[in-house]
Amino acid sequence: MPEAASTFLVLYPAYHEDSVIRTSVETFLRQDYPRDRYHLAVISDHMTEETNSWLATQPLTLLTPQFDKSSKARALQYAINVCHPSLLNPHPSHVVILDADNIVAPDFLTRLNRECLAGHRAIQCHRTAKNTDSDIAVLDGLSEEINNSIFRRGHNRVGLSSALIGSGMCFDFEWFSNHVDRLSTAGEDKELEAMLLEEGIHIHYAEDILVKDEKVSGGDNFQRQRLRWMTAQAQCLRYMLPHLPHAIITRNIDYVDKTIQQALIPRSMLLVAIPVMAVLAHCIQLIVPDEHPIIHYSLFTIHSMKWWLLLLALAIALYVAIPPRMRTRAILSKAAALPTLVLRMLRNILHIKTDNTDFIHTTHGEQT
Repeated sequence: MPEAASTFLVLYPAYHEDSVIRTSVETFLRQDYPRDRYHLAVISDHMTEETNSWLATQPLTLLTPQFDKSSKARALQYAINVCHPSLLNPHPSHVVILDADNIVAPDFLTRLNRECLAGHRAIQCHRTAKNTDSDIAVLDGLSEEINNSIFRRGHNRVGLSSALIGSGMCFDFEWFSNHVDRLSTAGEDKELEAMLLEEGIHIHYAEDILVKDEKVSGGDNFQRQRLRWMTAQAQCLRYMLPHLPHAIITRNIDYVDKTIQQALIPRSMLLVAIPVMAVLAHCIQLIVPDEHPIIHYSLFTIHSMKWWLLLLALAIALYVAIPPRMRTRAILSKAAALPTLVLRMLRNILHIKTDNTDFIHTTHGEQT
């Protein structure tokens, strides 16, 4: 290992994650990276005494905060304040954030070190599904890979920053420690992303560094997760809009691009809304009398055609974004569950509160 090897502080925020944290920690401790070059810390929030007793026997720092109001942001803030650089030897050059259910390979830190030595101050690893135990989990994993193609790999390819995704993230330690106290919502990844882009810091996507993440398997969990994401998106948009004029003037294309992303409706809603609009427009075209052929054609036929072309363009874009290994009939057949999931997301719209900072937790099952 070269003398210039990075030093990492690895954080596992864990709220009620007794069922998954053991396997995640055991797997992570198999790293082939020098043990004196990384420090592992688990922020145990409302986990059982049995779990905490086991964690206390492992080569890591166990933090047990007592929050009146739990959130991932508060866990990260607590960890950075407690794990002060002066208390860590060696001083960390980077901080890594993983979720309690995340599984990484033994060469995770070795690969991450190469990216850090290349000068990247903010890195998003390739988060991918580790379970396919339900149609919802399969669709959730497929959606994440589409996002990886468009908002991470695709953005980097054209010179824009990758989107962050909440875990599998790595940041320059000094930058993170100076900004973590500014986190205030349930969408800490979107807040971090906005702060990075506001300062002109590029976010690199490390496609070859895998982080296996458990996908939601039940409808209720899916609805809670999407409510958290939609709330975070609305909160982030509210934060970013006032800074948009300055970003335009200073030609901060990354920031402008991210602000536009926050204003977009979820893609799964588009997959249902556009076909519905296409069918409605087509029906109106057939029903409305064509007493004035020219007006009828221009107002209805073109309007109907527009929606069908838009649907075709969306289908092509999504198909291209799906990794070749996932373009199988078995996976695409899971789309039958999509309408139900969209209905759940539509219900969430009624519950979005941009001033709400409550943590909406999604449970994880046993790891296999």
